Amino acid sequence: MRLTHLADYAVVILTAAAARSGGERLSASLLAAETGVPLPTAQKVLGKLATAGLLQTSRGVGGGFVLAREATTITLADIIEAVEGPIAMTQCSGSDEVSDCALDSRCRLKPHMNIVSRTVRDALAGITLEQLASERRMEIA
Repeated sequence: MRLTHLADYAVVILTAAAARSGGERLSASLLAAETGVPLPTAQKVLGKLATAGLLQTSRGVGGGFVLAREATTITLADIIEAVEGPIAMTQCSGSDEVSDCALDSRCRLKPHMNIVSRTVRDALAGITLEQLASERRMEIA
């Protein structure tokens, strides 16, 4: 399984936000500068995270982004799914729909791939944003 750059950036940005967060509103510019993610990309990622309900946003003076939930309740799976969609190891796993795979109608592996995808998702769900942020705090200190 390989994540896209957007998923990587989402993890990096949210980890930075959680490591700083004392409830302060953080701007896209600040998070971009702190993480090295280009500002347009950071804005795109922050928008996806807000749409998924992981961030709250406010506009205007004093506006910015703040975690929508406690970092202990946001998981790595939540972050990845906010950007990538449902975690699935293959195109057909996680779906009962017919895929465009040539083997779909006679595939003997398809029923088992849901188990694999669920196991991977459960492993990612076992890692909280707070765990990632505490690692970052130790690196900074």
